[in-house]
Amino acid sequence: MAFGPSESFAFVSDWTTAARRHASMACIAVLLVILFAFMGERASRAARDRPRAPDEIGTMASELLHRPCQVYRRDLEAGYYSAVTGKAVEGAGRVRVVQTSLGDPSGQWAEVPCLYYKHTVAKSGEGDGIGGGGEGESGSGGWFFSEIFRWPRSASSSNGAGGDRKLNRRHDNAGGIDNVIKEYASPTAEIRVDFASGPAFPHRQPVLGFGGAFTEATALNYKSLSKGGQDAVVELLFGSRGLGYTMGRTHMNSCDFCVASYSFDDAEDDFELDAFDNDVAHDRDCGMIELMKRAHDAAATSWPRDDNPGVKIVASPWSPPTWMKRATWRAGDPANATHSLHMTGSALPTCIRDGTGPDSEYARSWALYFQKFIEAYKKQGVNLYGITPQNEPEFPAPWDACAQSMYTERDFIGYHLGPLLRSHHPDVKLLMFDHNKDHAPRWASTILDKNSVARKYVDGTAVHWYAGGMDRLLDGAVGTPNMHRLLGQLEDGGVPDNHLVLGSEACHCPSTAYAGGDLKVGWARAERYAHAMLADLAAGSNGWIEWNMVLDSMGGPNHLGNMCDAPLLAVPYRAKDAPPSTPTVQPFEKADHPFGKIHGDEWTREELNARGVPAEFLDVGVVVQPLYFYTGHITRHVRPGSRAVRAIADASSVGRTFRRPGASGAGGGINDNARKGMEVTAWPCEGSTRQSWTLNPEGQFRVFGHDWLGNPTSSCLGKKEDDDFDGLLLTECEASEEDGREPFGIYEIKEKEGREGTVNIVLKNGDGGKEVSCIVLQPLRNGGGALGPRGGAQINIGACNAPAAEWSYNAKTGEILSHHFADYGGEVCLTTGWPFLQVGAFQTPTAEEGKAVILLNEAGETANFVLRDGNGKAIVASSIPAHSIQTILFD
Repeated sequence: MAFGPSESFAFVSDWTTAARRHASMACIAVLLVILFAFMGERASRAARDRPRAPDEIGTMASELLHRPCQVYRRDLEAGYYSAVTGKAVEGAGRVRVVQTSLGDPSGQWAEVPCLYYKHTVAKSGEGDGIGGGGEGESGSGGWFFSEIFRWPRSASSSNGAGGDRKLNRRHDNAGGIDNVIKEYASPTAEIRVDFASGPAFPHRQPVLGFGGAFTEATALNYKSLSKGGQDAVVELLFGSRGLGYTMGRTHMNSCDFCVASYSFDDAEDDFELDAFDNDVAHDRDCGMIELMKRAHDAAATSWPRDDNPGVKIVASPWSPPTWMKRATWRAGDPANATHSLHMTGSALPTCIRDGTGPDSEYARSWALYFQKFIEAYKKQGVNLYGITPQNEPEFPAPWDACAQSMYTERDFIGYHLGPLLRSHHPDVKLLMFDHNKDHAPRWASTILDKNSVARKYVDGTAVHWYAGGMDRLLDGAVGTPNMHRLLGQLEDGGVPDNHLVLGSEACHCPSTAYAGGDLKVGWARAERYAHAMLADLAAGSNGWIEWNMVLDSMGGPNHLGNMCDAPLLAVPYRAKDAPPSTPTVQPFEKADHPFGKIHGDEWTREELNARGVPAEFLDVGVVVQPLYFYTGHITRHVRPGSRAVRAIADASSVGRTFRRPGASGAGGGINDNARKGMEVTAWPCEGSTRQSWTLNPEGQFRVFGHDWLGNPTSSCLGKKEDDDFDGLLLTECEASEEDGREPFGIYEIKEKEGREGTVNIVLKNGDGGKEVSCIVLQPLRNGGGALGPRGGAQINIGACNAPAAEWSYNAKTGEILSHHFADYGGEVCLTTGWPFLQVGAFQTPTAEEGKAVILLNEAGETANFVLRDGNGKAIVASSIPAHSIQTILFD
């Protein structure tokens, strides 16, 4: 999409502006790496005379805290072939590392400079080391040869894909290339990815894509901008230089992110919907449909290699017209009302006046409403990809709502909506549920039961990321094991492999990070987005749709005052060419700053730019938040048609990721997962505060940390399986003031007879008998998905004689460790939620680089790592700074 000079606007083309700002840093990094390479040469020579023990290697490596980026490829000059074009690609063997980091908030999507090691291995006496052997091959007297290059190459380079040749090195091959890697920094994580074995879910549908919601609030904020601002929004969200969104969601009738409630047929008892507005004038006039059409065209033009390019939109109703709804005190209806007077609120168990059974007149008319809506949108040039029967059916919300139980939704689908869609719109997908992960497996077991009247009409399941309670810091933090459970149920129940699982709503509330003015809070929100997206994809999800794409500075408009965050904010009053009379609050926004003043407005253009809000976009009235850039590390590179492959962030032989060899203190910084309601899981041990447990004299396993605002938190390991998540959670460390009950567990360490160092962790205040009172590992369903069995297994109370009940506890490090999954790669440690360092790996057949590995570091410390393929061969040795995300791309 082209932009004229009149727009007073320039995109960060491939974000090279950020790269130029750090050119001097890149040069320094290159020089340092060369220096370290010479130091490594000397160390290699010494190794010929006396092999180093692992602890000595760790001691030597501790002199350098952070790894520079080093790429190990055999094909640097041979070139590689694109999976898309079938032709040789310039930059042979290139690995791209793209990074966004809190330490450099204005350097979004910046390419990290790397040194390239083209190496081959030879046995002693085999000439110059060209050919012979593979990486890591060892042998007495053998050696391998490295040619070191820099990428990105300099402008003056003429030697092809390798860039500027810096130096040649000959290494002793005692221990192979691993010894060279170990020379540079310690401790180090092992990032293991297995592309050779193919997709983790070979029989399921690939990734559909990612996107956001076309709400009235988004459309109004979009329209409040100048043409330059509107063009920027479309390119930022759907263009080739932006997020590349290919999915969307919209509301059928009003939702809370509208200026008022509305429907398209308010005629009393109009069962045949003769008065239905076939022009859907409200959605057309407020700009929703215009934005959908622009988005579709931008995506189709900008990403032509995608499967079925464009934007796929799912529609969800919040409430039927009032005349279809049962009266209820919840909505403030009078006792003698024949039907509800409000689209807000809902009766239980269903809002439909005469239920959803086969003879329900109102349910039949409500199903017909879906048909009319699909046809009206098609008339406007928008072909809907799918629908859900109801947004958040379990919640009789104070905003536009219609509650349904799993049984009433089953009947509505089976007797009314399903047959009508199959007859008139068989190409439109029907996705069930559309609510939080806590009850998704439960709903699936009912609606997708083999005897269910609805099963044959359901094409997928939609889920939201919310925790469901009042603690908004748990949103996006819980429910991942339930996603695995859901996928396992689908397989066990014989549900067809093409059944979609789609994350259909996610956002942070209350208000916006820009309004709060705290960069760290905005960064924490971005990290939670990336974590949730990677976790869902690893479990087998087909995509992810966030909530509003564009809101105003306070997070609206919302006609119930339910202000939330979005990746983009419309601030037309901050545009470069904004007239002085431009209001700071648009006429459609009726909220009176419910969460206080907008602190982001106190910062200058230059200050915001330095804090990661690009001035280029602020100049056209658009605030681009950290949420946006973290999301882009996934959406830009995990394109439609991609598939997750096996990957895990593991410990290495020279210490935990965040704890140096010989140290006992937990690293990684403050644990922001130490809060009530967090699931307790098991992951590879990383030596962090998220895996550090204190057994106090009272017998409580306690964790400490703080929340995103810096408030101290402390929680204890619970004692009872949660009814919704089927595992142990963190809970309060104090007895209930109401009834004196102890939600926390009182535990005792008991050594297994004849098994020194192996213990049972016995619950002393549980309800079960002595034989069923120990902490046990509870494997995830569907084999743990792309992360495998060690990627987030649950914890529960079970039989003390089970192998899953065998642990070791180190009071000095705080680790509670199990070898139960040793056959799957190694030990695991008890973890609050998930580890700091996370990974996702994807085959991306429609991208130029066919493989993408995404690393997320939520720790307050840098993490060194070596990325290895399924055969254990090193691909990249590097580091990821504190509070950063990296996307590593290669073919």
